Amino acid sequence: MPESNMSLVLGQERSSWIRLRTMILLRWVAIAGQIVAITVAQQTYHLQLNLGLCYLAIGVSAVVNVMAIFAFPGNKRLSEFENFLMVLFDLQQLGVLLYLTGGLHNPFALLLVGPVIISANVMGLRSTLIIGTTAIILVTLLALYHLPLKTEMGFVLRIPDVFVFGHWTAIVIAMVFLGAYSYRISSEVQSMSEALAATQMALAREQKLTDLGGVVAAAAHELGTPLATIKLASSELVEELDDRPDLREDAALIREQADRCRDILRNMGRAGKDDLHLRQAPLSTVIHEAAEPHVNRGKTLHFDEGPGEGGDLQQPSILRKPEVIHGLRNLIQNAVDFARSTVWVEAEWTAEAITVTIMDDGRGYPAHMFGRIGDPFVRRRRAEVDTRSRPEYEGMGLGLFIAKTLLERSGAELKFANGSDPYQTLTDLAERRGAIVQVTWPRSQIDAQTGENAVPVGLNEPFRV
Repeated sequence: MPESNMSLVLGQERSSWIRLRTMILLRWVAIAGQIVAITVAQQTYHLQLNLGLCYLAIGVSAVVNVMAIFAFPGNKRLSEFENFLMVLFDLQQLGVLLYLTGGLHNPFALLLVGPVIISANVMGLRSTLIIGTTAIILVTLLALYHLPLKTEMGFVLRIPDVFVFGHWTAIVIAMVFLGAYSYRISSEVQSMSEALAATQMALAREQKLTDLGGVVAAAAHELGTPLATIKLASSELVEELDDRPDLREDAALIREQADRCRDILRNMGRAGKDDLHLRQAPLSTVIHEAAEPHVNRGKTLHFDEGPGEGGDLQQPSILRKPEVIHGLRNLIQNAVDFARSTVWVEAEWTAEAITVTIMDDGRGYPAHMFGRIGDPFVRRRRAEVDTRSRPEYEGMGLGLFIAKTLLERSGAELKFANGSDPYQTLTDLAERRGAIVQVTWPRSQIDAQTGENAVPVGLNEPFRV
């Protein structure tokens, strides 16, 4: 996958997705709600409030909003730091209003949880921790220091101290729990979104390569007839120009160049020569094509194909899907990365299923990661990878996720195990003690000669010159 494409996917912070216009609109809603709450408290319940300071705090928020409208374009995307400053300002403005209106004796103190949840959803861990810590400090200060709420008769509205403590405890717990919950969920969603985008890029690249191979094969097929005609005509000219050696030499050169064009086209279209539109290929051909980039990386690859119980001796032809090739290629790459010296790739087929098993003699999957195999951005330590055979390896943790996603999309079921596990049933050979992954397709999903997958006879004849 191109590095530039991955930088586009992974280089964006979550906060960079938020438009300034959205934050301005939400702040106007908050300002309107604060004005309504203060007006109702005074007019309906006749509470004695310091209206001058209250409206000053609200006015500052409105002025900041107006300044943001004129200073920046409406479609501006906020950076992490800008988002952090906006949420921190809103948190402090709300804290000032609560200080002026009774502190934790004011039921609206629960709104202090809001900025913490927002920061957990759209910001990084550091910003979220600062916002959360600031909110807890504000809640603690408001429990101790605030202007009391008074009725029109001068009575102070307050709740018992035990309820104040309970209110403080509930708000702090809500901040910690809901903040952590929101941050965890949003991080999972973001990771999955980035990983799926990377999967789509990988599949798109494999599809491009497949399409390119199809174009080359089709071109080779179409050019076969005119090249044969040129060769035939030039051969006749060579025989008829015995008395003209200068022209005979030119005709011979034309024949030689026609042969050269034939050989070039055959080499370019070798992947599609036996399958004109690259729609199907023998199972072993697809496996070897998937493994080809990793054959010469300093590890020994053993390939073994054969029928299982009840399977035909002739190996099946399968659909040459890009997701199958790229998925198997990633699994083989993972095995080569972590193998000590040897990787085994075994293919087996029966009347009902086609199975490919990839094994290595490495350390296997860490026991604590078994429940997370196939999750995006789960990786081992970089030091465990053989950097001598692949110095550019960075271990982004997307390989298994992409492979699992693409292969499951093709109808496969994947099983993971360690050869050193005495309870695993995927192999009984002691030397294959490393990681094991078994990919199984129902034949109806991938066999090119069954059901809807069957390719009509005549589409796959090779060109001849």
